[in-house]
Amino acid sequence: MSTSTPDSSEKSGRTIADILLPPDAIPVMAPETLFKEALEKMSASKLGLACVVDEDGRLIALFTDGDLRRLLLRSQKPLSALFADDIIDHARREFTSIGRGTAIDEALNLLQQREIFDLPVLDEDGRLEGLIHLHPALRALLAE
Repeated sequence: MSTSTPDSSEKSGRTIADILLPPDAIPVMAPETLFKEALEKMSASKLGLACVVDEDGRLIALFTDGDLRRLLLRSQKPLSALFADDIIDHARREFTSIGRGTAIDEALNLLQQREIFDLPVLDEDGRLEGLIHLHPALRALLAE
């Protein structure tokens, strides 16, 4: 897990806390969630990712639409067999995250540099506080 400097808000005055999607607005699930159920939650949220957390709410893995495409291309299992797997079996345990105090421009630069759409926001203990998703973030910034 790679985390950027959390307190660089002096530049813009606003932080990602101003555009953060809260955990109840994103698909958050336990590692043993069935893959099929995880895909259903991802589809319902329209965000294209699943956040896998442990029993203490710490983010331990991510699964994205891109991960799904790569899995389908490399897997020799029938799709029905994949549905019965736990989400953790296919989720990525390495991901980029940021802290709540990160400046908006820093978060957007990180999204651009990494060519990703989502940045989990974690507290000092690695617990999921929310998510910066590119499209809602841009909507919030343009609405100013």
